[in-house]
Amino acid sequence: MIGLLSEIIWRTSTGMNMAYQGKNGKWEGSVGGLIDAPVDKVWPLVTQSKRLQEWMPMVERCTDITGDEGIPGYVRVVSGFMFPKKDEERSWIKEKLLSMDSSAHSYSYKMEASNVGLDGSINTLKLVDYGEDSTLIEWKFEINPLEGVCEESIIDYLGFLYKSCINRIEGAIEVAAHSKKV
Repeated sequence: MIGLLSEIIWRTSTGMNMAYQGKNGKWEGSVGGLIDAPVDKVWPLVTQSKRLQEWMPMVERCTDITGDEGIPGYVRVVSGFMFPKKDEERSWIKEKLLSMDSSAHSYSYKMEASNVGLDGSINTLKLVDYGEDSTLIEWKFEINPLEGVCEESIIDYLGFLYKSCINRIEGAIEVAAHSKKV
């Protein structure tokens, strides 16, 4: 556990992503971050689809398709400017919730269909209570290899994208707390 934790902290402090070929043939990477907010404030924010726009700056809309949020099998469509497109069309991704473990503060979504070529990709978000009202966030992702795309480039881009989301979580919690006081 100490080795894993120091690796996450090193990646967080250096802003580096880990990229490697997974045993299932997928390209894999992860990013992490330590934020000054307790896990019981972070978890409700990152698990509610209606709140995605608060911490995912590239998301314009999230639409429920089928199922109940928080229950495996739930399907949503996320759209916005996640991935630049030449025709300026919005990116969209249809995601299915694979798992949700509230006690372990972890969930996984599979990208079932999209207009960005990441079908079959899996994203897993895990929160760890780091004490002192801090939360360690780790976001792991695995994608199917893309023809004509450099693995390092796509892993770096996804790492940058997801790291920018992690960096906004603390601010989203502060804004939500402030708006409740007003």
